[in-house]
Amino acid sequence: MKKKSILSAIILLLAIGTTESVAQLKNPVIGGFHPDPSVCRVGSDFYLVNSSFQYFPGVPIYHSKDLVNWQQIGNVLTRETQLPLAGANSHGGIYAPTIRYHDGVYYMITTNVSHGWNFMVTATDPRGPWSEPIWLKQRGIDPSLYFENGKCYMVSNPDGMMLCEIDPKTGEQLTPSRLLWRGIGGRYPEGPHIYKKDGWYYLLISEGGTELPHMLTIARSRDIYGPYEPNPQNPILTNCRRDGQYCQIQGTGHGDFVEAEDGSWWIVFLGYRRYGGDYHHLGRETLLAPVEWKEGEWPVINGGKPIENTIETALLPAVPMPRPEGHTTFRTSAMSPEWIYIQNPITSNYQFFNNRLRLIPHGALSENNQPTFLGRRQECEKISVETEIDTRHVGFGCEAGLSVFQNENGHYDLAVERQMDGEVAVVMKYRVRTLENKVTCKASGDDKIRLRITSDGDNYRFYYSIGGGEYTLLAEHKCLLLSSEVVGGFTGVTIGIYAEGNGYADFTYFDYKEE
Repeated sequence: MKKKSILSAIILLLAIGTTESVAQLKNPVIGGFHPDPSVCRVGSDFYLVNSSFQYFPGVPIYHSKDLVNWQQIGNVLTRETQLPLAGANSHGGIYAPTIRYHDGVYYMITTNVSHGWNFMVTATDPRGPWSEPIWLKQRGIDPSLYFENGKCYMVSNPDGMMLCEIDPKTGEQLTPSRLLWRGIGGRYPEGPHIYKKDGWYYLLISEGGTELPHMLTIARSRDIYGPYEPNPQNPILTNCRRDGQYCQIQGTGHGDFVEAEDGSWWIVFLGYRRYGGDYHHLGRETLLAPVEWKEGEWPVINGGKPIENTIETALLPAVPMPRPEGHTTFRTSAMSPEWIYIQNPITSNYQFFNNRLRLIPHGALSENNQPTFLGRRQECEKISVETEIDTRHVGFGCEAGLSVFQNENGHYDLAVERQMDGEVAVVMKYRVRTLENKVTCKASGDDKIRLRITSDGDNYRFYYSIGGGEYTLLAEHKCLLLSSEVVGGFTGVTIGIYAEGNGYADFTYFDYKEE
């Protein structure tokens, strides 16, 4: 009896230990418009960057200790000399960056498809400042770096995956570009990264386009220049297959491997969440999955299973990170790093004084010419945003308020407007490609009007309040109408404040809350 009790206790302890070693990994780990993730580890710290397209500042950079909890510590490209964006739209600007660390220096290499093409910047602190651009000769998009034996290699995809050696200080190309691999036949082969493990050079790429058929494929060689043999089990990651077709997460691909201090392997990659059917409006997001990579063998992502919103796996010890403040009072022009502008801002149109922000209009959101807009990424489906406008300082012909902005062809706008008769009205208007509409409601009677937009993932609802009174619902519209499938582009919804027309408008605060 005693032996049975001891045996039972041992079995129970083993069971408890097994249970404690497995946890729920919830994806995405960085929600909303955070596509094309790249990651590097320095000691016990992980650093991750994302594409930013037409937004300024560019290339958000995140820090983590556990790959699950992330804090944005800045943006890599913070000066117009680093990031010219004139005329860039949601198909332009900054494409997939790669971050690497070598001999005390951080490198970020990327493509500005609207201005100049491939370049890299460097820093000794990931929080910056980062250098001026070092321009590169080899074309293609999604460039990446690999360091070995005192040499720096660059790989990109001008015509298949091409490799050359460069001088990391000057960017000078030292060897001719050589073809490594063109993938397994999927369209748009891109996003190459090179790793070395167990004497093999592994070349990871994306294929299929960053929509439903997106996937990751891999090949390897004993020589960095090839020839590369493809994995017989390609693709190694995709949800575009029978067992993944009903997952909310789709479009999985464009990934980057990283090894943790404990020897475990992981991959960050992009995917999107579907709402209202086969539509995604939040953009391509940053996801995480475990990788089994046995010595001399091919890497296996998530046990070969599709990517679900929740993955049961052993995790690194959790280290929570601070979240951005939800309430902004505009006390200073030094905005926290999650705030972004559309293209390079005309700084004189953003005036901070007396705990308020005065916006001076320039163009319109639909014109894509440095519109007056300051916003942040919508990171989850259930949110509430709110602002207050001092109507005493809304000029004649000025429209100012909140915008749910996908791109210049798709946005919902809730605003106050000073009309020709001097009265103030609340307006809700939208543009969905060639469809436009506007609803107007008189709102005189107080100096301050509050505007609120909520979302449950299927619908945006638009409210206003006069003089601190009850909120009135003015309109309701489907989220899917701002999806990439409807209005196009490579980005996701950002929500912020804007001003159009003439004159100016004063904002007293901005609230962003997630449910």
